[in-house]
Amino acid sequence: MKKLQCAVIGAGYLGKFHAQKYASLPDCDLVAVVDINPETAQTVAQPYGAAALTEYQSLLGAVDAVSIVVPTTWHHAVARDFLKAGTHVLVEKPMTVTLAEADDLIAIAHDHQLILQVGHLERFNPAVLGLDPGETPLFIESHRLSPFNPRANDVSVVLDLMIHDIDIILALVDSEVERIDASGTAVLTSGTDIANARLLFQNGCVANVTASRISMKLERKMRLFRPSSYVCVDFQNRVLTQHRTGSKEMFPGIREIVTEESVFASGDALLEEIKHFVACIHTGSKPLVSGEAGRRALATALRITELLGNPEPSTLRWPV
Repeated sequence: MKKLQCAVIGAGYLGKFHAQKYASLPDCDLVAVVDINPETAQTVAQPYGAAALTEYQSLLGAVDAVSIVVPTTWHHAVARDFLKAGTHVLVEKPMTVTLAEADDLIAIAHDHQLILQVGHLERFNPAVLGLDPGETPLFIESHRLSPFNPRANDVSVVLDLMIHDIDIILALVDSEVERIDASGTAVLTSGTDIANARLLFQNGCVANVTASRISMKLERKMRLFRPSSYVCVDFQNRVLTQHRTGSKEMFPGIREIVTEESVFASGDALLEEIKHFVACIHTGSKPLVSGEAGRRALATALRITELLGNPEPSTLRWPV
């Protein structure tokens, strides 16, 4: 199998790990790392013998696949250039700033028969991969709480943290969102630092989603209430706990509850994500997080963001 010629555009905190993963794959050659800071590009590229560049244009038409790990405002322009040049693209989340930009990338990828994958990393968390998707949830509650970190505050907490859970919830429920209620506030930054959204789906499922980047603790959990089970996904510790009704009775007329806990070994979700991207290129398969899936998560996150944009009243409803 011919090795894929790969490059990473953006060599910041996350970009350096993308470069590391490509360099570790036997069916990939990391040929270049691009960053506007020449020292950063050199530091990341040098251990792998890759070229260190400050502009990506010379790579157009010269590489098979790229990871785009630049600030969100540049996602569309950079991804568009590579897709137009016939290159498969893995773009970090959120995929673009606007839905029009997302639609443009999806259309170009389709027209050129290219893989467009969006970097929703939690989809490759082993606890999520171990989740049985067969039973549609009736109610979902998720909490994604983090202490403040000055990195990645160019977007609101909705587009930075909550969008992870939105993406997973949309995949699990597989129904259109009928209504959204949202509330949130800025605390340490000019954007929303803590937010809660209540999503009502057409099939009757309700999801209550909370995200905070000003918490005193780190917690990333999702709880799913299903007709015959209650499931807790602990993303941080990679633990999947499932409570189901059993065949026996714990009280007369009341079925027993059987608990099963799966603790997954420490995995490398980013490596699995990139391996999946590479496999999709080789096979032509649709990515787990396709451009369409990334757009759907973005659309919901943008709706929530719009509701949070007007401070009066503190809780707004969509649609009006």
